[in-house]
Amino acid sequence: MNDIDNKMNSAVTHFEKELNTLRTSRANPSMLDNIYVDAYGAKTPLNQLGNISVQDASTITIQIWDSSLIKQIENSITESNLGINPQTDGQIIRLPIPKLSEERRKEIIKIASEFAENSKVTVRNIRRDLIENSKNEKKNENLSEDELKRKINEIQKITDNHIDKIDKILETKKIDILKV
Repeated sequence: MNDIDNKMNSAVTHFEKELNTLRTSRANPSMLDNIYVDAYGAKTPLNQLGNISVQDASTITIQIWDSSLIKQIENSITESNLGINPQTDGQIIRLPIPKLSEERRKEIIKIASEFAENSKVTVRNIRRDLIENSKNEKKNENLSEDELKRKINEIQKITDNHIDKIDKILETKKIDILKV
């Protein structure tokens, strides 16, 4: 049962990481986690090319370590679907986070809901696999009928708890996105 809990917790953690990459009206360095730059002959995560910090609630600054990469970094940020226009000032790139339009907020909520649904599917797949294993144990006469029912009920309770966690996290994120 610890194994099922760990697997489902990792699905919830992955969901939280996905949500952090969504842009809200507030500056958050994790918004840049999915941006990769063509640097040194490979796709390199942006956070490995400079210091990323939050200057204020609506500005992210990136202190670039290698000034020859500034153009590639600007292009990668512009091409990402964040809708942010980088402003370069020497070795520093500033990312002003514009306020979200109502339409963009709804799009972001739709994306967040898709992330939530994918995480729920993952949790349900884990449940399905464990129930299958339990039924196979019963077939091999390693489990009695009562033990099988008890185990299935326990698996279902754990699954319901994790799906509730995902729903609560999604609701919190929706409220955060809708704040003006």
